[in-house]
Amino acid sequence: MKKADKRSVVEYSLKTYGVSPDYPWDDDPSFVLRHKDNRKWFALIMEVAPKRLGLEGDSTLDVLNVKCSPMMLGSLLEEKGFLPAYHMSKSSWISILLDGSVDCDKVFSLIDMSYGMTESKSRKSGK
Repeated sequence: MKKADKRSVVEYSLKTYGVSPDYPWDDDPSFVLRHKDNRKWFALIMEVAPKRLGLEGDSTLDVLNVKCSPMMLGSLLEEKGFLPAYHMSKSSWISILLDGSVDCDKVFSLIDMSYGMTESKSRKSGK
């Protein structure tokens, strides 16, 4: 199975939703993936120091934040590569390490969930 990294997430977003990275902060490599219509984020990718995540190490880590069903959070947090959301609401977002510890299919499924949870109401109802 292919393991998820920053490049695979960007390629998936572009291919599936026609969305490219948006860099809202000057001099910061972090970027968001957002809906074209309502501009809401469905994903955030950041470079984070391991100690900020409660992990060991010196090299920064690529971290993906996605909105997630609160009912799934507990079980995901028990799996390798998943952490409480960094810099987002821990009750509805989750952080995923993009260090190869989580396979692409799982990450893409969670991106799809996040996309659906953040799309405009008119789109959800099919209008």
